[in-house]
Amino acid sequence: MRTRYLCTAVFALLFVARLCAAQEITVAAAADLQFAFQDVAARFEKDTGKHVKLIFGSSGNFSAQIQNGAPFDAFFSADIDYPKRLEAAGLAEPGTLYPYATGKIVLWVPKESKLDLGRGLQVLLDPAIHKIAIANPEHAPYGRAAVAALRHQNIYDQVSAKFVLGENISQTATFVVSGSADVGIIALSLALAPSMKEKGRYVEIPVDDYPPIQQAAVILKSSPHKEIAQQFFAFLKTAELQDLLRSYGFTVPGAAAAGR
Repeated sequence: MRTRYLCTAVFALLFVARLCAAQEITVAAAADLQFAFQDVAARFEKDTGKHVKLIFGSSGNFSAQIQNGAPFDAFFSADIDYPKRLEAAGLAEPGTLYPYATGKIVLWVPKESKLDLGRGLQVLLDPAIHKIAIANPEHAPYGRAAVAALRHQNIYDQVSAKFVLGENISQTATFVVSGSADVGIIALSLALAPSMKEKGRYVEIPVDDYPPIQQAAVILKSSPHKEIAQQFFAFLKTAELQDLLRSYGFTVPGAAAAGR
């Protein structure tokens, strides 16, 4: 009798575990979304009872992993080209490509830094600067934007030897916070996060200095939870969530037309 009860309990736990798994999606998200999407996921779970497992990293690395069969349900890239390529390769669910935001880059320093950010990127020529953190431009869109801005201001060759490369934009920010770099070019969305606001200051890099950081998402064709993923996409398009993304410094679709 005791064994029967034990078996029943085990089966019940397995059933609950499977039910919970069926109510969860795994989202590969660009590192600039680290703070914003933690908030988004919490609100989604509260509103729907469904869980979003977030994995943050560089868009280029995620794209390669998806091509090699990584079991994600959705991919939020910091570069629209990666989702477009997945769509062209037949790895994305048709019709789900969603350009969800445009990002911005900033020059960020720890609060105690004496650097005059009013000089913009030209301050990077200061001989007191020994290390400059940027995201690896090989696979991080924000790193490519940083390089473009530095080239636009004709200072790339003078400062490139001082680069400390982060695997993604979140690690890049960590290098500056930890003191491994004197200054960093990071995402505005990270600079506006509560934990970062307390630790440093920033100045926006003019958007004309680099190509637009157009960010987009897709639901993956291999996802067994497409319905929940579609629900998550729809949730992100609501006015409340669009305002949340704006609060993290993103420009969202229709924002320019609305004069915001």
